[in-house]
Amino acid sequence: MSPPSLLISELLAGYRARRFTPLEIIEQLLSARALQPDRHEWIARLPEARVRDAARALAAHAPDSLPLYGVPFAIKDNIDLQGLPTTAGCPEYAYTPDVSAPVVERLMAAGAIPIGKTSLDQFATGLTGVRSPAGACRNSFDPQFISGGSSSGSAVAVATGQVSFALGSDTAGSIRVPAAFNNLIGLKPTCGSLSTRGVVPACRSLDCVAVLALTAGDAARVATVARAFDPDDAYSRAAPPSPAARDLTRDFRFGVPDPAQLEFFGDEGYRALFTAALAMLESLGGAAVRVDLEPFFAAGRLLYGGPWLAERYCAVGPFIDARPEAVLPVTRAVISPGRLIPATEAFTGQYRLRQLKRVTAEVWHGVDVLVTPTAGTIYPIAAVAADPFVLNANLALYTNFTNLLDLASVAVPAGFRGDGLPFGISLTAPAWSDEALLTLAARFQAVANPLLGAGVGALIPDVILGGA
Repeated sequence: MSPPSLLISELLAGYRARRFTPLEIIEQLLSARALQPDRHEWIARLPEARVRDAARALAAHAPDSLPLYGVPFAIKDNIDLQGLPTTAGCPEYAYTPDVSAPVVERLMAAGAIPIGKTSLDQFATGLTGVRSPAGACRNSFDPQFISGGSSSGSAVAVATGQVSFALGSDTAGSIRVPAAFNNLIGLKPTCGSLSTRGVVPACRSLDCVAVLALTAGDAARVATVARAFDPDDAYSRAAPPSPAARDLTRDFRFGVPDPAQLEFFGDEGYRALFTAALAMLESLGGAAVRVDLEPFFAAGRLLYGGPWLAERYCAVGPFIDARPEAVLPVTRAVISPGRLIPATEAFTGQYRLRQLKRVTAEVWHGVDVLVTPTAGTIYPIAAVAADPFVLNANLALYTNFTNLLDLASVAVPAGFRGDGLPFGISLTAPAWSDEALLTLAARFQAVANPLLGAGVGALIPDVILGGA
């Protein structure tokens, strides 16, 4: 027995047709572990007996009775999974939760099977995937390159065929950047639409739980299950009764940065791929509209160059002060200065952000969706080790502003550089536009990746499933 792929739609079809069972899928995944190259993507995996028990328990349910019946998934290790330590990438910080985070509970109640906890940039601080005491998480296409972070292990686990989808978190681009670098869909949903209770915060007011998947359809299915108002999460919010209509199924207007504002850091391969992506969007009925991105960039600069750094210190700064030797020097260097930011600067930052929200809101009168590269380039691990701050900041250019401005965004695969490394674009629009963005992402993915219907083996490297 060999399933066609780990695409959720194909797994569910196979279960309904009785071609295989969840236990058979789990046995294949467990047996493939020894064959999978170690990219430092896992921090801890559930005991095999517990995973098998979860698969066996599904025999009491009809395959079509649960929306994620028998679907294996991974969880970034700043999100609680009952019985496994939550480390946030710092072993000395670890605690073992008595219950799983509500978002994890919802997925398991829908039939999804957790496999384990994945690596991350320590305390979710970074976009490279190398800031981990467990070692740099290596790119799924070329191990000499970064995987992107902070949800690095989650991305690699999906991209290498070990799970169907994974949870991560995204404050500054931590889902979208690893999605782009591993040829995945990365849904950064509307902040507050998925509960963040049971998540070690980075910036609590800006954090969101997010989804990595192989296709936009798979991401949409997972998000539909995971999305719920949580009255015990102070930052949770319910969707408005009538969200603003945003039809991206036919003709639409997409904002593109002024060419002078586009930055690829010398990467002409990525530049060419972005140009090709814009042409694909036009073939789908899109009309390009020039947009001034400077107000967006200005908002993004507030995240690490303004008072929100103090919010990062609120989350884990006291632990760092008490146990500095337990924290990577690069992580300390980013977070510790937050304790020196005065309250007056916090208010000044809020005033500036409110002004920028007013300015950027005008953009949405002229466009339906904003299109940018997800990242301007990708770096070798060695280059990031030599220059950890500047290169990390470069990766954040097109992603830092999103949560500050209360936007939703979907990272979408958009081709490969000449050396075989993936490139991705991001589709961004105001809060509660998640479904419309996923619809356009699915349309784009179908054009950009005509092999999509051929199964996972045609999409990702190093799939080890059955005889694949």
